[in-house]
Amino acid sequence: MNCLIVEDEKIAAARLMELVKQCDPECEIVATLQSVKQAVHWFEANPPPDLVFLDIQLADGLSFEIFEKTRVEAPVIFTTAYEEYALQAFKVNSIDYLLKPIEPEALCTAMERYRKSPYAKEPGSYSSVVFDRVLQSLSRKYKSKFVIKVADRIRIVPVSEVSCFYSLEKATFLQSRKSRDYAINYSLDDLEGLLDPELFFRISRKYLVAQAAITDITVYSSSRLLLELESHPPDEVVVSRDRVQEFKQWLEG
Repeated sequence: MNCLIVEDEKIAAARLMELVKQCDPECEIVATLQSVKQAVHWFEANPPPDLVFLDIQLADGLSFEIFEKTRVEAPVIFTTAYEEYALQAFKVNSIDYLLKPIEPEALCTAMERYRKSPYAKEPGSYSSVVFDRVLQSLSRKYKSKFVIKVADRIRIVPVSEVSCFYSLEKATFLQSRKSRDYAINYSLDDLEGLLDPELFFRISRKYLVAQAAITDITVYSSSRLLLELESHPPDEVVVSRDRVQEFKQWLEG
């Protein structure tokens, strides 16, 4: 088994290497890295290892940033001194989560857990696709409301009241679930990075919709999907053909 260690403290990295060898004498440590930057470069230049030991807080940022910058096609065992990251680590489908100082028994248990996982039985089967949406939520805070100027008044529209966003004649509009339309100073591309991807989905070049506002879905021409929303958009809300499969996965969570 080939293992990669990403740990910014040399003493901790040396101890982890020793413990890994104790748990599995045949394990080969292919590299020890200290930063997000080094890890990104390594993953882009090398075939994926069988298993990654990944410290969460590195010298140049949180290790979650690695998954934003490159594909990591290997299962992960997170290591950290801070319990606050435990839930986040499990959300990104890690094999396990170990608190420092790492106990030998806990490490061996985590490695055994990996051996029993489907990833050990089918090398190369792991995909970083499962990380994508969750990692966005770990690295930034999403907008909870929009402050919009309407004539001489200011309206506050909570994200929970949004039905969809759409583009029309080079402008972008927010439509509330009560069918009120407001021009906003964001493009749909901007909004994709500002909104929680578990709640909103870009179905086409023209529409970004809220899952909570979808009331009906109909199979449309050429295998596309026609959505019915609580509000009344200016035209048909259709999931483009190339986004149908991803849209269905998004609905399933």
